[in-house]
Order: sequence, then C-alpha cells, then structure tokens
Amino acid sequence: MRQHQTISIQDVFSKATEFSTIIDVRSPSEFADDHLPGSINLPVLSDVQRHDVGLRHKEEGAFAGSRFGAPLVARNIAEILENHLIDMPRTWQPLVYCWRGGQRSNSLATILARVGWRTHLLDGGYKAYRRFVIDSLANPPALSFNVITGRTGSAKSLVLQALADLGEQVLDLEQLAHHKGSVLGDLPNVPQPSQRLFESRLASALRSFDPFRVVYVESESKKVGKVHIPDQLMTAIRAGAVTTVRASLDWRVQFLLSDYDYFVKNTGLLFAQIDCLAGLHGKNIISRWKDLALEGRWDAFVGALLSEHYDPAYDRAIDKNYANKASGEIIELTDLNFEQAAQHAALQIRSQTVLQD
Repeated sequence: MRQHQTISIQDVFSKATEFSTIIDVRSPSEFADDHLPGSINLPVLSDVQRHDVGLRHKEEGAFAGSRFGAPLVARNIAEILENHLIDMPRTWQPLVYCWRGGQRSNSLATILARVGWRTHLLDGGYKAYRRFVIDSLANPPALSFNVITGRTGSAKSLVLQALADLGEQVLDLEQLAHHKGSVLGDLPNVPQPSQRLFESRLASALRSFDPFRVVYVESESKKVGKVHIPDQLMTAIRAGAVTTVRASLDWRVQFLLSDYDYFVKNTGLLFAQIDCLAGLHGKNIISRWKDLALEGRWDAFVGALLSEHYDPAYDRAIDKNYANKASGEIIELTDLNFEQAAQHAALQIRSQTVLQD
C-alpha cells in the first residue's frame, strides 16, 4: 500500500519533483497571512475549530485535544475528498503541508497516499518554508538592476509594465505590495498583503529572474505602504544603474488625475489621506489644498500637492539614495496618450540598456 514521502523545501524549489497541486491544510487565516507560491487552501481545521482544539489541548492535555480534534479532521478530510479531489486522476501528484509538517498535513497526506496518489509531505511545513524565504532575502541573488526614477506622476509604473510587455525582467514592487507607494497610495478595496506574504512574493520573483539579464525596478522608499523592502534587497537595488523618466508638471498633473480618479470621486477618502501630512505642512496648508479640491480646481490641487510636497520629498530621497543618478539616462514623456508614452519610453530604455551592455 502506497505511503506518502517527505521532501525538503530545498528540493521543492529545485524542482527535483514536479507537483500537480500544492495543498496548504492550515486554517484560512494562516493561509491568508502567507503561503507557498501557487498553493491552494484546503483546511483540515477551520479557524474556529483550530482555536477550540488548541484550547482543549492547553486546558486538558494532548490526548484530550487530539480526541476532540480527530473527528473534526476526519469530517473535513472527507469533505475535501468529496468536493475538491473527487475527479483527480491516478497520475495526480500533490504536495501537502501545514504549520510544522505535523498532524494536520500528515492526516491528509496519509489518506491521499492510501487512495493511490503519489503524495509528498513538506518536511518542517510552513516554518521550513518561512526560514527558506528569510534566508533567500538575507542573501538575494546577484542581479543587475536598472532603477527607473522620476518625480511623482511620471508614469513609472506604466513604463515598468511596458517593459514587461516587451519581455524584459521587471520587479514591480508596488504590484507585489498592492500599493502605489505614497501617502495616497492605498488602493480602494484592495488590502495590502502581510509582511510575510509580501516577502514570499519578493523571494518568488527574485528566484524567477535570469541573473545574466538586467532587472528593471522602480525607485521606492524602504516602505511601500505598510510593508517594507528587506535591507539587503534595497541595498542591491540602490547600487543599480539609473534611468530617469521626466515629464512636465502639467503632464504629470493630467496623468495623476487619470490614475487617481477614485479620489476625485470620493473627496472624503482623499481628505482622510492628506490629513496625514498635517504634521509636515501644518493645518493651514492642508486646509488650502482641501479648498482647491472642494472648489473643483483639481489641476491646481494636484499641482500644489506635487510642487509643495511630493517633488521636494522625492528629490531629497533621490539625492540621498542614488548618488550615481547624474550618470543615468533621461527619458522625456510628452505624448498625452499615457500608455503610448510609456511604451515609447520602454523602447528607449531597452535600446539604451542594450547599447550599454
């Protein structure tokens, strides 16, 4: 009768064995906080059940906890088999993991193997994976970065997207963080990932890159919203070559009004965000900015926000963190079709990078 096999996290990512499905059997809240890339959540205990089993274990001992939890796990595994795995073919090969590679994952892996599927169990579970991520970010791969700089509203994210569309390697930190990287960067109804999940996404992206090709990345501060970029990766990025994307103030105003149109439609949301700047600029300036918005003078509002807050702050950060920016290339954005302007910029950047190589 087939038994499940144990595999290390290093072997998982070396692709020594290919898996049809990676199954995270932890509770939904554990999965939401972080998980292996590409895994699906088929919990053998719900959040409430996990809490109740843990409480019984703490108050009455390990045997009482296991006795209480066993029928819950059995019923949940039956539901998983009947509703999620019933049509899997004989050739299906799952990888199963839980928090430490213990009872929860062993329970499902044993059943799957007994059915006849070639099943692997992750040795050490999620904790082994988390150590793997921490180690990989503490010692990131040696990559050649080209940092796209430019004042707020220079469509740097669109340029990165256009470079990706051209087949170039792109590390889109804002996309991974679900944030636009400024005080107004929160995306409506799109929560940011936890720090652990952000780091998982970073590590996965870095593993995917060819070290013999350049990686394009946007200049960012150490924090992107509520998540922060690991120090070693930030150091490597700031050591990279620099390409500056430049556009006129009017161009940037129009782009931002398009890119942040949800703030124009919801001034309450906007004002809640810019109130965070009162400590830097004082209540009188914040009040003046709000008056411009309330009067519908959106061009003047965005222009004031850029010239009085964003541009000085960005220039200081670039001067501090990118000492080699003076030697970098400069790309001008003039086309009022923002996506087309970004595509032209991407073509220029790629061409210049090839020439430099």
